[in-house]
Amino acid sequence: MAATVLILGGGIGGLVAARRLRERLDRQHRVVLVERQAEHVFPPSLLWLSVGLRRPEQISRPVSALERAGVELIRGSVERLDPSAKSIHVDGRELRGDYLVVALGAELAPETIPGLAEAGHNLYTVSGSEALRDARLELRRGQLVVLVSAVPFKCPAAPYEAAMLLEYDFRKRKLRNQVTFELHTPEPGPMPVAGPEVSAQIRQMIEAKGIVYRPQHPVERVEAKHIVFKDGASVRFDLLAYVPPHRAPQVVRDAGLVGESGWVPVDKGTLQTRFPGVYAIGDVTGIMLASGRPLPKAGVFAHAQAEVVADNLVHQITGKGKPRRFNGHGECFVETGDGKAGFGSGNFYAEPAPRIKLWSPGRALHLGKVAFEKYWLFKQF
Repeated sequence: MAATVLILGGGIGGLVAARRLRERLDRQHRVVLVERQAEHVFPPSLLWLSVGLRRPEQISRPVSALERAGVELIRGSVERLDPSAKSIHVDGRELRGDYLVVALGAELAPETIPGLAEAGHNLYTVSGSEALRDARLELRRGQLVVLVSAVPFKCPAAPYEAAMLLEYDFRKRKLRNQVTFELHTPEPGPMPVAGPEVSAQIRQMIEAKGIVYRPQHPVERVEAKHIVFKDGASVRFDLLAYVPPHRAPQVVRDAGLVGESGWVPVDKGTLQTRFPGVYAIGDVTGIMLASGRPLPKAGVFAHAQAEVVADNLVHQITGKGKPRRFNGHGECFVETGDGKAGFGSGNFYAEPAPRIKLWSPGRALHLGKVAFEKYWLFKQF
């Protein structure tokens, strides 16, 4: 009997799930991807875009390329989602599937911090990265602040990479002595989920570059070139790059899919929600670890989860293959400037706490990140 799999969202998880399903299912079965954007942007490369090392066209590809592989693409916004019926409404059109894969990611909500969007540049969008790229060239003297406005956020290393890449950029352009750098975050330390040793290593990298690091600084509002924190303290800036607040998309919240964490609870191994036949992968999910902290939101996890869900759906639909479980392993590069990168890797599902190792920065690891960017875009498109 023919089956229809609806995949909501064309980010990393959605793309991988769609391609893998299409490769492994006979053509009698439909694989339908719903995505509102015409272009897929490779998120890790936004940091390079913000310092002029990439152009938008180098890090984006048309989502329509998936149609050549046999994936049915529906361009539009998911307006309503009924997980019990496995149905969605896209721009007024109703679609029903036998299985749903919710890969709608995290919604960026800078407007929830008064004054933030108007005062700074969003590190997580193409437009924000381009604006930061241009604004950094106008700053000749003053203070540059990187702000984490709320947790959780995608790619735990991103604000630290941004600070180090910007510091290197100003040093390269011989302006470092005229510009001071600060990084403020509500976190107790860099990447706390990775454990105290890795957190201390990242902090040492930051502070070795003369970047002032201020943890446990939740922001209240931004006004008149000042960030005002919840404890009443404030800091002035001449250029602000920020990580915006993240939340589950409105359509997911309206569907009753989110739990107490504000994200979609799933089985940590199979990624199934409380609704049979409905799965959620990537940034939209909330998976609590044995350490009491949530699994980070990162493309590497979305990718691995997508493969697990796709393989399990193939098994359910055809009986082929074996059931799989997501094992919590992940890794990421950490750009440090000077043409170098570190590399962290380990098991986030380990008990009683994640077991993560961070390799020291080097040029080979930076080249590895460049190679991975090119390989990923080539393989998926």
